[in-house]
Amino acid sequence: MRRRGSKQADEAEVDMTPMLDIVFIMLIFFIVTAVFMDEKGVDLTQPPPPPPNDTPDEPKPAIVVYINGADLCSVDGARTECGNVRLAVEKLLAEKANAAVILRVDEKARHKSLILVKDDLDSSGVSSKIEILENTGA
Repeated sequence: MRRRGSKQADEAEVDMTPMLDIVFIMLIFFIVTAVFMDEKGVDLTQPPPPPPNDTPDEPKPAIVVYINGADLCSVDGARTECGNVRLAVEKLLAEKANAAVILRVDEKARHKSLILVKDDLDSSGVSSKIEILENTGA
């Protein structure tokens, strides 16, 4: 038996305009309500050198932490594991009250070593200044 009627295919058209409106409204909502993380960075700007005629009478004692190009650490000339720098610095701070901690880093040292030592010192409340030593090519 044959069906009567036209051979028109049933075509369904979907209006996408409301869908696009909803997508744009959601996009605007998420952009407006997004919270952006404020990441802290390491300040690597060096202070300007003091004028030549401005020398203090009694220099403040200093503890020097050095990271060389092979990522080996030393505290006041004594070789120390980079993970134990904080303990060595705290021990020296007990001996030298009000000493400044200077973190000297060879320019060829990995950033990871610098950040690990700096974060370790900062987490214990020891403030330190960073000094990057340029390799003179000698």
